[in-house]
Amino acid sequence: MPINENRNFSEEIVSLVRGKYSPAILREKIEDYHENSIADALALMTVAERQRLYRIIDTEMLADVLSYVDDDVLTTYLKEMSTSFQAKIISELDSDRTVDFLKSLDKKERDTIISLMDRSKMKEVAMLATFDEDQIGSRMTTDFITVRKDLTVPEAMKALISEAADNDNITTIYAVNQDGTFYGAVSLKDLIIARKEDNFESLITTSYPFVYAKEEIDSCLEWIKDYSEDSIPALDDSNHIIGILTSQEVVDIVDTELGEDYAKLGGLSAEEDLEEPMKLSVRKRLPWLIVLLLLGMVVSSVVGIFEKVVAQVTVLMLFQSMVLDMAGNVGTQSLAVTIRVLMDDTVKTKQKLALVWKEGRIGLTNGVILGAASFALAGLYLHFAKTEPWNMAFTISACIAIALVIAMFVSSLVGTVIPMFFKKVGVDPAVASGPLITTLNDLTAVISYYGLAWILLINVMHY
Repeated sequence: MPINENRNFSEEIVSLVRGKYSPAILREKIEDYHENSIADALALMTVAERQRLYRIIDTEMLADVLSYVDDDVLTTYLKEMSTSFQAKIISELDSDRTVDFLKSLDKKERDTIISLMDRSKMKEVAMLATFDEDQIGSRMTTDFITVRKDLTVPEAMKALISEAADNDNITTIYAVNQDGTFYGAVSLKDLIIARKEDNFESLITTSYPFVYAKEEIDSCLEWIKDYSEDSIPALDDSNHIIGILTSQEVVDIVDTELGEDYAKLGGLSAEEDLEEPMKLSVRKRLPWLIVLLLLGMVVSSVVGIFEKVVAQVTVLMLFQSMVLDMAGNVGTQSLAVTIRVLMDDTVKTKQKLALVWKEGRIGLTNGVILGAASFALAGLYLHFAKTEPWNMAFTISACIAIALVIAMFVSSLVGTVIPMFFKKVGVDPAVASGPLITTLNDLTAVISYYGLAWILLINVMHY
């Protein structure tokens, strides 16, 4: 049995903190655990217990521990510390996280903490703070190593060793020209196994991917994901490396973008969290709800046109929600697929047309299958449960089946074409498509359903 099986490291750490150990002994025991386990343990402690631990372990280790917690939790923990201690800790954190924390403070607190930070960290924070939240620069870290391309292998190794103590991201070393501009990258492994007489420049990958710090995250996210590098350099307008985008940061960006798109599909302007004030949540949701109310009135008015049909064949009301729901479900599925495809800016018009054709066929095929099932089931239900004659029961079920086929086919096309149109005109397809597609699908389903009923049941069968 593995030695770590069934061990709960977080609870062990909490027990140690609650024990009666001297600071030196407690520090020695805590240092045996991984920083991630210590970070998990912090959530199980009281504020007083956490504050005790802050004083026990050194600032560098505490910064490593806090690197494993989410931004909102990090802010909570840092605010449990004194101002001077906050300055020490955030000086050890990645600069992008330091910037995020400082933005959560009021101006007076922020200025006080910045004045207590070391000068090099202040310069990094000031530089990162110049980028907007939707730019690559706002998510990069300044924790990286560069070496000149004209060095020998022993000189490059010496430069790496001298910088490694102050930088954690050493898996990839970036090579620069004499003027400091980006030239390429060398993996740590290649540098370690190189012979001292080897040409260092021959080890450099000059086709290594890079981004510009001022680029929009959305515009290059798909491109970045195509590479499996542990980090990608971010350049300024003069092609100097000013930061790197780590693979972990890419994962966080993708998670954030997907979360925001999911929120937008529901008509929200941004993703909400548990601590967001109620008034702010109301202000975010209310505008789209008003739009949906007005669009819902349009659907209701269309239903009103078929009021005589409903009055004469009231049994139709039993299946209205089924037809509308299925149309909405198909439209939402197509919308989700299309939004995912549109995230890739390299998708060509031919590929988009192929997606429309594919989604249309999928919607039609599913519509035919479900339409056939609804024809049989609804017909039997109307005959046995509602005592409708066989011919009338299956005429009504035929209306349901045909309407279902039409609604599902059209809804799949709408769910694909509408977001493409919004993308083309420069509107975020996620935030604009959801509510509009829902309404258009409802209109399609209502017109198909009651229109067919009016033709077949009223004019043909004279129900």
